[in-house]
Amino acid sequence: MTANERNAMTADRVRAIWCRELQRDDITSDDDFFALGGQSLIMVRIQGAFIEELGAEVPMDQMFLNPTVASIAAYIDSHAALTP
Repeated sequence: MTANERNAMTADRVRAIWCRELQRDDITSDDDFFALGGQSLIMVRIQGAFIEELGAEVPMDQMFLNPTVASIAAYIDSHAALTP
């Protein structure tokens, strides 16, 4: 699997989590979490889903610094080991 394929797979998984937690199905890779109505309680649930579903621990500060699906997926791919 290439790095681009892995990042696309991670972005799809992140987008699915965001769609579920934000109760939307129209989230794109570049939509801003906060512009979509995201707030801290939802962010905590997403952080837990990243651990449970992706095996990736993402510090809260990185959630704020990477407010799009594309940026947080890139962060996860570069800093965390994903479970299959």
